[in-house]
Order: sequence, then C-alpha cells, then structure tokens
Amino acid sequence: MSEESYLQGLLAERIGGNRFGKEATIYKFEKIKRAKAAALQAHPGKDLLDLGVGEPDEMAAPGVVEVMQKETARWENRGYADNGIPEFKEAAARYMERVFGVPGIAPGREVVHSIGAKPALAMLATVLINPGDLLLMTTPGYPVLATHARYYGGEVFDLPLLEERDYLPDLDALSEEIKRRAKVLYLNYPNNPTGGTATPEFFERVVRFARENRIAVVHDAAYAALAFDGRPLSFLSVPGAKGVGVELHSLSKAFNMTGWRLGFVTGNPLLVSAYAHVKDHVDSGQFKAIQQAGLYALNHPEITKETTAKYERRLRALAAILREAGFRAEAPRGGFFLYTAIPKGIQGGRQFSSAEEFSEHLITELLISTVPWDDVGHYVRLSATFVAPTREEEERVLSEVKRRLSGVRFAF
Repeated sequence: MSEESYLQGLLAERIGGNRFGKEATIYKFEKIKRAKAAALQAHPGKDLLDLGVGEPDEMAAPGVVEVMQKETARWENRGYADNGIPEFKEAAARYMERVFGVPGIAPGREVVHSIGAKPALAMLATVLINPGDLLLMTTPGYPVLATHARYYGGEVFDLPLLEERDYLPDLDALSEEIKRRAKVLYLNYPNNPTGGTATPEFFERVVRFARENRIAVVHDAAYAALAFDGRPLSFLSVPGAKGVGVELHSLSKAFNMTGWRLGFVTGNPLLVSAYAHVKDHVDSGQFKAIQQAGLYALNHPEITKETTAKYERRLRALAAILREAGFRAEAPRGGFFLYTAIPKGIQGGRQFSSAEEFSEHLITELLISTVPWDDVGHYVRLSATFVAPTREEEERVLSEVKRRLSGVRFAF
C-alpha cells in the first residue's frame, strides 16, 4: 500500500474520507472563475465587469492604516493577544451603544474579539452542536455555521427566504417536531445574498420564538452597519435578545478591513464565555496592533457613512439599469448586494433552466460577472463593491453595464 493510499484512508468522514479529492463536482465559484478566464481569453482587451465580488473595493481609512503602522512598531504588541485586549472590548461596547443604540454591554463579560466572523461562526458550532442537534438555517445564506454543525454530527433544517416575505423566514410555519428538536437559529441581516433587512418587529418575534422553544440565536451582523434608512439595527437592540443569543460584528464590511480579519462576538454572557473558551483552544488572538487599529475604527463610525452612501448610490443605479432591461429588481435597504430573479431566456434564443446557466451566459457573452443562487428559486446576486476608485470610473462601469444589457432582449 502506498503512503498516499494509506493516508487517504485516514481522512475524516466529515470531509469525505476516502472520497475526498476524488469527486468530480465543480462548485459554482470555481465554475465562475473558469468562465471568467475563458471569456477574457475569447475577448482579449475587453473589460470584464465584475459584479460578483463580495468584498469592499476600497482600502481601510488612512487613520486606521496610520494606527496600524504605529502600533506594529511597539514592543508591547509583539506577543499573544489571547482573547483580546481590554481596550478593543471597551471600544466595541461603546460602538454598540453609539451606532446601534444598545446600551449596557459589559466589555469584560459580553464582548470577545474574533479573527473575522467566519472562524467565529465555526467556533459557535463547537459551542452549541452535539450529534443529532438541529440547526435552523436561513437559505440561501452563508454556509459556515451549517457546515460545521454537520461536522459535529448535527442536522440542518433550511428556512427558505422568499421574495414575497421580504426574505424573512416564516417561523410560524415550522412543525411542532422541528421546533422541539431545534437548538440553534442562525440569522444574517442585512442578508447575504438576498439583501433582505430585518425589522424590530421581526427580531421581537425571534426573541419570543427562542424563549418559547428554548433555542439559541446566532445573528451574523456583518453588514448591519451598512444601513440606508435610518439607524442601523442590531438584534441586541430588542428587549430580551441578550437573554437568548449572540451577535457577530465584522470590521470587514463597515470599515473596508476585509483582509485585516477582525470582528467581535457580543451578547449573552454565557454564550460569549463559551465562545471565548473554545477560541482559547483554537487561536492565540489577533495581532494586538490590528486590534488597536480596529479600536480606532470603532471609535470613528463616521468612516462607515461615506462607504454606506456609495453602496446605496451604486445599488440604486444597478436596480434602475436592471429594471430597464426587464428585470424585477429593487434596491435593498442595506448591505451591498442586489438579488434578482433571472429571465426565462433570450427572446428567440437560449433558455435558462438555472441561475448557474444564466450567470455563465452573462460572463461568456456579455463579460458581466454575477453570482448564481439556485437554492430557493433562480436568482443572481450583484454586488456594489465593483472596483471603481473615482465617481467617473463608477459611472463608466454602470454605463457599460447598461449598454451591454440593453443589447439583449430577455424573456421573463
């Protein structure tokens, strides 16, 4: 037996065991990558308009960068950060009150930093999921918590996000058996990919639902600060929310700090403590200089306002362009994604049976990249984070999107 075959037999079943690396399935993001490469090769010299990118197009604010540069040189920042520096926790508590109107967060007991929201979601599965436990997961959605729940032997029950319900899950439709078995409810608002936003009334319903059914709530608020209508909404702003769950915040989207990998978990002190316990056995904390830079960002929430205005402007323009082309598109009220149903096909030409087919067509024929979602109906996600460093370049990109779409007669 070769070393390779012997090691193949040692791989954990949770990642496929003997099947790992041998399955022929090509996932959609790899398909998109390949389609982009093929389109550029077929159309040399032509711009590919990337409306599928899911990360900010700008760098962090100069003040954030300057703090990072200064703090990197300080001797006291060289070592392990473990579960975070106190100053960052205090800044996070102030930020929650100033931006979201959530008073009384105790920095020492109710805030712990994360190396981005993604690992925090993975660790919360470690905190909450035993074999056989049921996670209620909104779909379409960010899959990390569900993936790790399955790793631990848990089950996942999908809550479809429908356009006619403003992309809010119908908790009243759940059977008594599902409610009895459910242990965790995962939410994400403003939502990726639908762009749906929550309301205080919905969060109040979530708190009642969690209490009545003894369920823990995990709210991924990565896009929450990017609100277009009034004050940003936190799950923790609803009375009783801290008693049933936690909320994850990320500096990636609100402060253009994607690669910096910094966020925080806040809310119920028991769940925050349990997360900190698991985290202590997973990592040794984010570099203290990055936390100091993040502290500066949290103390300057006005940084987010300019970014938010840009995303709202771009999304409104994209929605108008899509409507002119026949799509049923509405700009969201927060975040940076626009989600719209695909056409049935091209008039007198190709028909589309899935969003993947339509997305591939846009790339290969129009050099417009989007992200397809076939989980609940057939939709594509467009992002306002396309690279355009000036208003003139932004307008050029939008005008080119309009020009390319206007040359096609879609059938709906």
